[in-house]
Amino acid sequence: MAIRFTKMHGIGNDFVVLDGVTQQLQLKPRDIRRLADRRRGVGCDQVLIAEPPGRPDVDFRYRIFNADGSEAGQCGNGARCFARFLRHRKLTAKRLITVETQGGLMTLRVLDKHEVEVDMGAPRLEPADIPLDRPARADSYDLTVDGETLRVGALSMGNPHAVLRVDDVAHCDLERLGPEIEGHPAFPERVNAGFAEIVDRGTLRLRVYERGAGETLACGSGACAAVVWGRRQGWLDEQVTVHLPGGKLSVSWAGDGEPVLLRGPTAIAFEGTIRL
Repeated sequence: MAIRFTKMHGIGNDFVVLDGVTQQLQLKPRDIRRLADRRRGVGCDQVLIAEPPGRPDVDFRYRIFNADGSEAGQCGNGARCFARFLRHRKLTAKRLITVETQGGLMTLRVLDKHEVEVDMGAPRLEPADIPLDRPARADSYDLTVDGETLRVGALSMGNPHAVLRVDDVAHCDLERLGPEIEGHPAFPERVNAGFAEIVDRGTLRLRVYERGAGETLACGSGACAAVVWGRRQGWLDEQVTVHLPGGKLSVSWAGDGEPVLLRGPTAIAFEGTIRL
């Protein structure tokens, strides 16, 4: 089976994007792992697939697969690349695109040739919606990791996130704590682990150990989750610049019940065909 693909990235968070609208795709988890393999495949953090919508009020179905073959409910950086891909491949001429994901509906707004803004929807804060094994909603939660108690924020942006505030993100213990938080039994579907340094009320530095992918150069939904938690703690203003290893994103959130807006650049690296 020969598949056409487009390799893209959003500030270093990289994707293999596939057109499942005009070509027939029947991919198994092993195929996803092969595509994501940086030595034997194309190489990426996630594989994104455009499919026809399953309902009349949306334009496309947007599917996200982690490098380990598991399906994810959300990816903010991927969504920005997905919008540009749809226009690049002439699947739509719209600048305002509505897509359905496993985690809910999203609105994608193409601002110019490179910049895309994504309406990520309102964050979900109830433990059952994250999901998180805790009896009641709280501002923060205690996790025991290697005998150490960590205080984290937890919420869903269509996928689960735990955010830990650190003094210096460049020297935090992500290599040890990231996998431990990702697989912590309090999160039955695993979790994306964010390590956030508050620089000032409008600036955040962030690293993310992503569920099923490990540390990535950028994580859009992780940036949104960190800003939401920081806002709810009273540390951040409504508009925040989030600096990640791959570059910077703009995140804005007006408060409870309001959608989180994520803005940043996209890039096409190359295109090709792979036989699976």
